[in-house]
Amino acid sequence: MNARYAHTNIVAQDWKRLADFYIHVFGCELVPPQRDIQGAWLEAATGLPSAHIQGVHLRLPGYGLDGPTLEIFQYRPEMTPTNKAINRPGLAHLAFAVDDVIAAHDAVLTAGGQPIGEIVTLQISGAGSVTFAYVTDPEGNIIELQRWNHK
Repeated sequence: MNARYAHTNIVAQDWKRLADFYIHVFGCELVPPQRDIQGAWLEAATGLPSAHIQGVHLRLPGYGLDGPTLEIFQYRPEMTPTNKAINRPGLAHLAFAVDDVIAAHDAVLTAGGQPIGEIVTLQISGAGSVTFAYVTDPEGNIIELQRWNHK
């Protein structure tokens, strides 16, 4: 099998607001077309009666036109959100490499995100040092901000 990473999906409460956050804070780029999909095929694929999805794909920063995307969809009907936690089994967070963790941390908070823990720096034997912090986007999805100093 030959595989290539394609996208990560976030199910949003307000897809437009969440897409705007990732565009403005991290420089993601909109990949048309906007999605507004429903029908028997979607119900069959998702196992959800009356499924209706709206949203977009955003090109992740640092990749070319064929790079992976962040897919932000809002489903109808919606489910009640569950608590997210850094140590919950399953997908835990998205990570963005940034030039300045403190500035990125501040930008996330200014745009409606929340902090988780503190900004820390540690030495990794044989790899250099990494400065990182965990934050959330405005809907509580966890993001890691990181900057490596390889030596």
